[in-house]
Amino acid sequence: MDPDDLPEISYGAIDRHYARHLASVAPEEDGPIWMVNLMRYRDRAVYADGRASDLTGRQADDRYAPFGPMRTVGAELVFLSDVEAQPVGDDQEWERIAVVRYPSRRSFLDMQELPEYVALHEHKDAGMAATFVIGCCPVEPPALPDGALAHDRAPHRSAPEDGPVVLLHVLRDGAGAATDATDAYAGAWFEVEGTIVGDGRRWDQVRFEVFPSERAFRAASLDPERVSGRSGRRESADVDRYTMVLRPALDRITGSAGA
Repeated sequence: MDPDDLPEISYGAIDRHYARHLASVAPEEDGPIWMVNLMRYRDRAVYADGRASDLTGRQADDRYAPFGPMRTVGAELVFLSDVEAQPVGDDQEWERIAVVRYPSRRSFLDMQELPEYVALHEHKDAGMAATFVIGCCPVEPPALPDGALAHDRAPHRSAPEDGPVVLLHVLRDGAGAATDATDAYAGAWFEVEGTIVGDGRRWDQVRFEVFPSERAFRAASLDPERVSGRSGRRESADVDRYTMVLRPALDRITGSAGA
């Protein structure tokens, strides 16, 4: 698909400059890309053709669920979670997070023009109030802090009735979100290559931080600096950031027990 032919959407702005980058990477230099999706739903689905619908926005998005087109291009859903709380970032209240691994940048664009994908996309357009789709590549997270314990030795270990809690940090300029709790670990870090759908803001990193249990998370969150970063506040007026509390239904990227 020619990036300039990507259709307009109701739930965000397409960065056509980044789309052209996705299309221009040479095959021998191309490789996997992780698309991190932040989703906020309409209360009621609104279809572009004006049809009557009693679906909620979430129900419309569930009808979208493009697993067939994803299989066609070799993509895989690797993370899915509702947002339980959002302690940092109040301009958007995100409701669901999904991460899809594509085998290449080209495959992401190829999926957009599959007839079966085009037919499904009307449900996404109807259900979404806002979406960020952030293209990422994994990087090595920092070493565990001094005193860190393996999760099977942590004071608040994971149990069948109290499984892992994941903090998702979406950062600009790498502000805060340090992994310094002794019973948490950096489950996965990603550098942002570009944001194909968003609101025009630039993002730099996406980090997944894992606590072995809700008890461990609550113990750490009694210190307000843990959830809002080392300083407990934004470091400058132009630094953007979201932090979300997740209990994933599917997790193939952080190594948590929900995988």
